[in-house]
Amino acid sequence: MEIKIKRLDKSLPLPEYQTTGSVGFDIYCREQMMIEPKTIALVPSNLIVETPKGYMLLLALRSSTPKKKGLLKPHGIGVIDNDYCGENDEIKVQVYNFTENPVVVEKGERIAQGIFVKIDKFEWKEDEVMKESRGGFGSTGGN
Repeated sequence: MEIKIKRLDKSLPLPEYQTTGSVGFDIYCREQMMIEPKTIALVPSNLIVETPKGYMLLLALRSSTPKKKGLLKPHGIGVIDNDYCGENDEIKVQVYNFTENPVVVEKGERIAQGIFVKIDKFEWKEDEVMKESRGGFGSTGGN
């Protein structure tokens, strides 16, 4: 499947899968930026992506980002809807600097990964009675 994409800075590479087994493609930082301690920042990805209908684009940090950079994704993931693809809709990766020091993210640094996920939409059928409870939160493993 081909995905329509626009790079804002053509000096940076297109997203790429690093191995044949990779499910996520790397997302690069468009410009050098400093993220102050205990703050949230939006890292520009250099990309506008037209996600196909029936899919969402899931953003996750690379597994090495927290250890190497001291950055986390405040919500764990980012969800890019398929209608977020206008001329000014550059994808930005939200990060939180959990360290006590400023963190520099370099232009061209791989900061996150994107994964296309097939989705369905459903209609709600409200009911007054549900099946019997299996137990409370976290109860499936026993006591």
